[in-house]
Amino acid sequence: MDGAQLQGIAQSRADELPGSELGHPFGAEWDVWKVRGKVFMLQTAVTGDPILTVKAHPADAQSLREAHECITAGYHMDKRHWITLRPGDLDAQLVEDVVTESYLLVVEGLPRRLRPVDPSTFGPTR
Repeated sequence: MDGAQLQGIAQSRADELPGSELGHPFGAEWDVWKVRGKVFMLQTAVTGDPILTVKAHPADAQSLREAHECITAGYHMDKRHWITLRPGDLDAQLVEDVVTESYLLVVEGLPRRLRPVDPSTFGPTR
């Protein structure tokens, strides 16, 4: 998967998630998706290649990094809780899944009254 495909798939998925908002708080070169003011996905090409950064459970992050050379610790983020995806051996379903999981991790941390969805029932069975 090339960088344009990686970011296009991630953007399409993020845009369809309830309460998702795209902004540019770090400048025009960073696309930042938030839910209720909390970041769940970032995209940029400032590294030279298009990249995608999402939140992940630490154990999942480690497994993904071990399984895919193009997944590394989060670029300019907490290295345990964020991962960065670069162009490489990824498929569309994996990209959609990590975006959705990042979104749900952020939603789970929100007060119940602010959650746009119930993270325990949203999407496929976890």
